[in-house]
Amino acid sequence: MPAAHNHHNTTEKSAPLASNLRERLQLIQHIALDMDGTIYRGGTLFDCTRPFLTQLTGLGIGYTFLTNNSSKSVPDYVAHLHALGIAAAPEQIYTSTTATIEFLRATMPAIRRLFVLGTTSMRTEISAAGFSLTAESAEDEPEAVLIGFDTELSFSRLCRAAYWIQQGKPFLASHPDRVCPTDQKTVWVDCGAICAALKEATGRSPDAVLGKPAPRMLRGLLQKLELRPEHLVMVGDRLYTDIVMAQHAGIMGVLVLSGEATVAEAARHQPPPDLVVKNLAELGRILQTTHEGKAS
Repeated sequence: MPAAHNHHNTTEKSAPLASNLRERLQLIQHIALDMDGTIYRGGTLFDCTRPFLTQLTGLGIGYTFLTNNSSKSVPDYVAHLHALGIAAAPEQIYTSTTATIEFLRATMPAIRRLFVLGTTSMRTEISAAGFSLTAESAEDEPEAVLIGFDTELSFSRLCRAAYWIQQGKPFLASHPDRVCPTDQKTVWVDCGAICAALKEATGRSPDAVLGKPAPRMLRGLLQKLELRPEHLVMVGDRLYTDIVMAQHAGIMGVLVLSGEATVAEAARHQPPPDLVVKNLAELGRILQTTHEGKAS
């Protein structure tokens, strides 16, 4: 059945783009796409997502899916997207766990033994990256403690993490989100809130918080893809993670209004996003126009 959302195409007649914005859009070679709120909501893919991705391929623009949610590994995300009808390769997915592994390798190369407070999926990914995971025992001493979004959180493991943090071990968090969005009647207590409990217990805040809005994820992506900042754009639905990260990394930030942020919040945000669109369909139309105008 055709989608019923196409009755308000007011965006077709949106104001013409400022010439500097048009020029910046013409330089885009790759898009970093947030997932929840941008390409889908919960388990529902937006109608415009697949046509948008096809359009990007037609324009010769690459894309990577970016998420702070460290409860799922890259193979889990590949399966999740596949179930929604998106064929994504592992190298097209960049999570806060990926960013954490890169951070450890770059800044703490001597550290190999970690106590990870995270899901089985996250621990498997960390272990596959060559780190050894210490057991829940005072005898098995780690070199650092890593906290993720642990949906399998147990009291004894939380206490063990607190113990090693209290002993002065480096304390890392995969991302700062306090809650994870859900359409269920509950609150999903995320990594930032787990870290807040540990801070209350130990008096220590994390030494490093990876994931959005830290610019490291986008800088890592630029390095991996060998792109300059003007060739990449971040597209997401949250001002305080997606847009702030883009601003910190010195790349273009596009806010979609299909998720968390509202028009009013976008208008109040300082500095404002480079571009605000209703959804990916509107962004696709804008890119189509700017890129058609490019071949001179």
